[in-house]
Amino acid sequence: MSDVHPHRLVSDLSTRWQDIETRFHEAYWESQVRATPESEQARTDLELELRELKGDAQLLRAVEDALATELHDAHLRRQLEVMRLSLLGNQMNPGQRSRIVELSTAVESEFASFRPEIQGRRVSDNDILEILVSSPDESTRRRAWEASKEIGARVSDRVRELARTRNEVAIDLGFSDYYRMSLRLQELDEPWLFEILDQLERLTSEPFRAWKQRLDATLCERFGVERVYPWHYADPFFQHLPAAGGLNLDESLAQTDAADVSLRTFAAWSIDLRGVLNDSDLYPRADKCQHAFCIDIDRSGDVRILANVVPGERWVETMLHESGHAAYDISIDRSLPYLLRRPTHTFVTEAIAILCGRLVRDRRWLTKTAGIREEDVNELLSGLAHAAAAERILFARWGLVMTHFERDLYSDPEADLDARWWELVERFQLVRPPPDRRMPDWAAKIHVAVAPVYYHNYLLGELLASQIEGVCERDAGGVSGSARAGELLRSKIFKLGASLRWDELIEQATDRPLAADDFAASLA
Repeated sequence: MSDVHPHRLVSDLSTRWQDIETRFHEAYWESQVRATPESEQARTDLELELRELKGDAQLLRAVEDALATELHDAHLRRQLEVMRLSLLGNQMNPGQRSRIVELSTAVESEFASFRPEIQGRRVSDNDILEILVSSPDESTRRRAWEASKEIGARVSDRVRELARTRNEVAIDLGFSDYYRMSLRLQELDEPWLFEILDQLERLTSEPFRAWKQRLDATLCERFGVERVYPWHYADPFFQHLPAAGGLNLDESLAQTDAADVSLRTFAAWSIDLRGVLNDSDLYPRADKCQHAFCIDIDRSGDVRILANVVPGERWVETMLHESGHAAYDISIDRSLPYLLRRPTHTFVTEAIAILCGRLVRDRRWLTKTAGIREEDVNELLSGLAHAAAAERILFARWGLVMTHFERDLYSDPEADLDARWWELVERFQLVRPPPDRRMPDWAAKIHVAVAPVYYHNYLLGELLASQIEGVCERDAGGVSGSARAGELLRSKIFKLGASLRWDELIEQATDRPLAADDFAASLA
């Protein structure tokens, strides 16, 4: 195998990977739109087949040997680097592989199908959010918040087992744990990452404290209480801006078709999402994943969005976010090799999605694209910038909880994670835990189980979104409705796929390395 020419090695392996990855993505999609035992088994079987192919130790040695030779073709070297990282992350014995796939699939299926009960009625995530947004009754709110956490107790043991098994794999490969291994495979340096996250914590600490004091005072008055608890906030994890904490656009966007407005948003950038939305699954029903994601099935144009759209600001913003992922995927240069026809890094595509989601509070977007009357937007204008800043601060503090918790989870899966979760929630979000609560509330967040070592990508994405926004303001007069902004995004980021490493692409696209400066400026 090591005698195979690098070009032949890459060509043969790319063909095999493309076939199995496409079939796996189809099965994954089916398991999320119809959570049945049959769809779960089909997805499990294909994931095992894919992981087994990528777990070939002989292939890894061949790729490493090829990388050790003198290579003048930049695309060839980058493909080999991408292969090496993927192969390294799948080096495990068959028992470990089966255990990880079976556990993660079962947990994800549980999230898709489980519906807790409130007063004898099964409720969805959207139902719970509606109660937390609108109900004035504290006991009803508390019951809804507790219902949102019930899934945690159902899956927590399996999530711990996943962490143990992932750690076994990492240790076998010479890493201290799965968290550190994952960062290495994502081409991220742990000291650099936590230095920039510490900077983010410092930048947001005082603005967040001041904003939350005002919010809590408003909530105490609204509910007639002396202390605010988690169920007084407008979502189960206090990660989204509540109506009491800033501008709420639910009424303004109540009649806005989330799919249609997404089409029009990206058409202004000369990106046609009609094919994506035609193949997507956008509205809630039973036995369907209650979250939202975008998936590139084949890296050849079959891109789909799963969502659970109901009227209001949250799902308009979510559709803009997921459509940002889709716009990136369908705009990658199709002439690139298969292995490079994907975003340069997860946090770069998250940055684009975040940039697009932010448009929901952009004055020009609200008037020109969403079609809200200018005089109505003018009345909201003073609150738009404040709400945008508050949303960014709030999400940054929530993201810090998740990132630090995941590092702790893999450092010691046997620790008192229930207590550690609330320590971090208090530290970063300033949220008081319910009295005497001893439940695995951390496991109620689906990302902890099925998207491990991921959340830092949202935080880095926030920083990069602000940096890209600054470039678009400087060179294109803004983001919303700007054909020039669309051209910049397509030519400097989307088109290039993974042909460049993330740090090289960012410096080339924005004229400097990733930093927190523009994000900090957006909080003023």
